[in-house]
Amino acid sequence: MSDPLAVIAELPGVSEAVADVRKAVDRLYGHRVLRRKSPEVSARSALRGARASAALEGADIPLEAIPETIDPVVQGALRVSAELGGLGRTWRTAPRQVLARLHTLAAAGLTEDLGRPRTAEAAPDPLGVGAAPGAEATVARVDGLVGLVTADSKAPALVLAAIVHAELAVLRPFGTADGIVARAAERLTLVEFGLDPKSLAAVELGHLELGPAYGEGLRAYLTGTPEGITAWVRHCAAAVTLGVREATAICEAMQRG
Repeated sequence: MSDPLAVIAELPGVSEAVADVRKAVDRLYGHRVLRRKSPEVSARSALRGARASAALEGADIPLEAIPETIDPVVQGALRVSAELGGLGRTWRTAPRQVLARLHTLAAAGLTEDLGRPRTAEAAPDPLGVGAAPGAEATVARVDGLVGLVTADSKAPALVLAAIVHAELAVLRPFGTADGIVARAAERLTLVEFGLDPKSLAAVELGHLELGPAYGEGLRAYLTGTPEGITAWVRHCAAAVTLGVREATAICEAMQRG
C-alpha cells in the first residue's frame, strides 16, 4: 500500500528540515530545568501558544492581559490548550472525534453549531488563503485526513503535523475557529507522534512570528506541486524551531529564578 506521507518526506529539502528540527528539539530536551520542571515549562508554552493562535485568528491580546480578557476567541484558544493533553490517544484512533471536541472548545460563544461540519459552501478566510472547497468536498477531504492520521505511516511526525495543519487550515471544515483547531491539531500531532512528547515547543508562536510567510506557505501548499508542499513543510519546521527557541527562553528564565 502506498504511503503518501513517506513520499512527501522524501521530497528535496524536506529531510533536511526534519533533521534540523529533530536536532533543535533534542537540544531543548537536554536542558537541565526539564529534569524537574517540564510540566511548568509545558504550561507556560501552552499559554504562549494559545495567545499566538488567537492572534492569528484576529484576537491579538498581550500576554499579560490574557487572564482578564473575555474575548471569545482568546477564551476558546485557552480552552483548547487546557484540554489538548488529554486528547492524544484518541487522536490516533478517532481523529474526527477529537476535531469535533477541539471545535466545541474553540468556538463556544462564536457559533451554535459546535463540533459540526459546516453546511455552508463558503467559509471565512482570515489568512487570505483562498476560497475553501464546498461542504461536500470538504467532508471527503476530511475523510482522507482521518485516514492519514490513523494509518501506519513511516513518515516523520513533522510531515504528518504539517499536512494535518494545512488540510484543516485550507478546508476550514467548521466555518468558525478553524485556524485554532488546525494549529491545535498540529501541536497534538507533534506530541502524540513523538517529536515533542512533553509539548514544550510553542509552535503556534512560531507561525505568528513568521508573519506573512504563514499564509504564503498555505497558498504554496494549495498548488499541490512538490515545490509548494515542500515550502509548507519547511515553513512548519521553521515554526517548530521558533517554538523551541521560546521554550528554551522559558527554561532559561526559570533557571535564573
